[in-house]
Amino acid sequence: MKKNDLIPLTITGITSEGSGVGRHDGMVIFVANSAVGDELTVRIIKTSKTYCIGKIETIDTPSPQRIDSDCPVFTQCGGCVFRHISYESELALKQQRVADAFQRVGGFSTLPLQPIVGAKKTDRYRNKAQLPIGRNRDGQPILGFYANRTHRIVSCNDCALQPVEFQGAIQAFQQWLLSSGETIYDETTHQGKLRHLYLREGSKTGERMVCIVANGTSLRKESQLIQLLREQVPGLQSVVLNTNRDKTNVILGKEYRTLWGSDTITDELCGLRFQIAPASFYQVNRDQAERLYEIAADDSALTGEEILLDLYCGTGTIGLTMAHKAKQLIGVEIIPEAIENAKENARQNHIQNSEFFCGDAGKAARTLQKRGLRPHVVILDPPRKGCSPDVLETVCQMAPDRIVYVSCDPATLARDVKLLCEKGYALQKITPVDLFPRTSHVETVCLLSRAKMNTTVR
Repeated sequence: MKKNDLIPLTITGITSEGSGVGRHDGMVIFVANSAVGDELTVRIIKTSKTYCIGKIETIDTPSPQRIDSDCPVFTQCGGCVFRHISYESELALKQQRVADAFQRVGGFSTLPLQPIVGAKKTDRYRNKAQLPIGRNRDGQPILGFYANRTHRIVSCNDCALQPVEFQGAIQAFQQWLLSSGETIYDETTHQGKLRHLYLREGSKTGERMVCIVANGTSLRKESQLIQLLREQVPGLQSVVLNTNRDKTNVILGKEYRTLWGSDTITDELCGLRFQIAPASFYQVNRDQAERLYEIAADDSALTGEEILLDLYCGTGTIGLTMAHKAKQLIGVEIIPEAIENAKENARQNHIQNSEFFCGDAGKAARTLQKRGLRPHVVILDPPRKGCSPDVLETVCQMAPDRIVYVSCDPATLARDVKLLCEKGYALQKITPVDLFPRTSHVETVCLLSRAKMNTTVR
C-alpha cells in the first residue's frame, strides 16, 4: 500500500488509545474515529512495514454502536475518542481492555472481574482545564486544546467535558487579552508572555480558580483582568499568576503570585474537605472518584484495628477518606508540596491518626520496614508507569494481609499484579471504574490478599 491509496476496510477491534483496527491484504490498518462493525472507505495517510494509518473517507455501512457526535471539534481535538459511539459500547470496550491486559500481560486464565462502574454523568464532569494560548494562521489569539500528538491548537471555547461556568472565565480572559495587548508566548522563539489559561473547580462547593501561566512575573492591566473575571465567573475564589520561564512542555512553573482572593479553593470528597492549590493533585471527576474510593475502602475491609499504609499518597485524599476506619494511616509521597498539602488536609479535617512522609516509595517503604512497621493493608496508587520491582518486593516483605492497587493503566497494573501473585499474593477482585467518560482512559481497583488467607471474591 501507498500513501493516498483508497481501500475498503471493516473495523474489527479498538486499540487502547481508541483507534479502530482492521486488516486489508494482511496489513493492519489503524483508523481514528471509527467503531467496531464500521464498513469504511479509508484513505491511507501513513505507511510502514508492519502497519498503516488510515483516515475515514466515507462510512459505507455504519456500526450499530455509532451515534452522532455533538462536538464540533471532536475529530480535530483527539481528547474524546469515543464521542461517536454509545456510552454502553464505550463501557464494554473499557471492560474488555482490562480483561485483555490481565490475560495477555498478566497471563491470567480466569479473572475475578466485576462489571465496570459507569458514570452517571458523561458530560461536564471535569473540574480542571488546561488551555494553551496561541495564534491561528491569521495571527489572531486563540485558546483551546492541542490536536492529538501535535502542538497545533484547536480553538474551543466550550468543551463538553468541562463545566459551563468555565466559559465565563474564557470569555473574560479573551476580552482582557484583546484590550490589554499582552503578548503571547511562542514555543519556537521563547518570546512573549501568555502560555496557558488553567482553570480549577470545586465540583461540590462551586468554588473556582483562574490561574494564568506566563513567561513573566506580571501582566498588563491586572486589575482589569481581575474585574472581568469577578463579573463573569460564578463562585470565583482565586486568581493566580504562575510564572513558567522554562523551555518545556510542563505547564506549571514553580513560582506563584495570588492576584486576587485566596491561594486555594476547597472541595468536598467522601465527607472531607480538601484544599486545592494550582499544583495540587485532585481527581478531575469528583463524583466517580468518590465511587472509586468507596470501592477501595470496601476492599480494604478496615475494622479500626489496622495500620493502613498509603504509598504514592499524593495530597492524601484516598488514605484520609479511609482514616476513620483504621487504627493508623501512614502516607508516603515523593513530592514535598503534596506532603504538606496532605498534612494540612489532615489538620483541616481533624484527622489525628495520620502520619505523612516525604520520599521515594521504595526507600520510604524500606525505612518503615526497618522501624518494624507491619501494615495490615497497603494502598498502591502509582503513576501510569506502575510500581518499580523494588517497591513491590518491599511491600511483599512487609506481608500485609491485603493490597489494594488503584491504577490508571491496565497494562502496567496487570504486570505488577502478576509479580505480586508470584510473591505469594492471590488476586481476589478486579473492578474497572470509568472516571473519564468519552476518553480512552479507565481506572481499575484490584484487591489482592496473602494467598494463605484464602479470601473469597465478594
